[in-house]
Amino acid sequence: MSHPHGNLLGEPDPTLLPPTPEADAELAEGATLAEAAAHHPTVSGVWAGLAEEAMSRPERALGDTVQAYAFARTGYHRGLDALRRNGWKGYGPVPWSHEPNQGFLRCVTVLARAAEAIGETAEAERCTQLLRDCDPTLAI
Repeated sequence: MSHPHGNLLGEPDPTLLPPTPEADAELAEGATLAEAAAHHPTVSGVWAGLAEEAMSRPERALGDTVQAYAFARTGYHRGLDALRRNGWKGYGPVPWSHEPNQGFLRCVTVLARAAEAIGETAEAERCTQLLRDCDPTLAI
């Protein structure tokens, strides 16, 4: 919410992504994450789910980690597009407390974990810093 006299601290207002009712309804009706991603490729939440599944496989192999990385990167980029369409300038709050933001933030979290797992330390650090910048309450 904006201050009546403008933002006195100079930080932008939080960016709040719109809900994704079509993808949510499809998943609630029993669609798989892959089906939802194919039908709603701009929705970060479905990519986050695919990435989380790949990272959580028992006895995860390197291919699973790379797959998680690819899913998370796709959702991350789709999320950046959505954030920009909704006024984000590349910085400022993207609060976890706003449920539609969670898909993007989950993608960044998995991307950081997968990047670390494959030795891409600089990318993992960038993602971790992005999470802190978006919502300081997040910790991975």
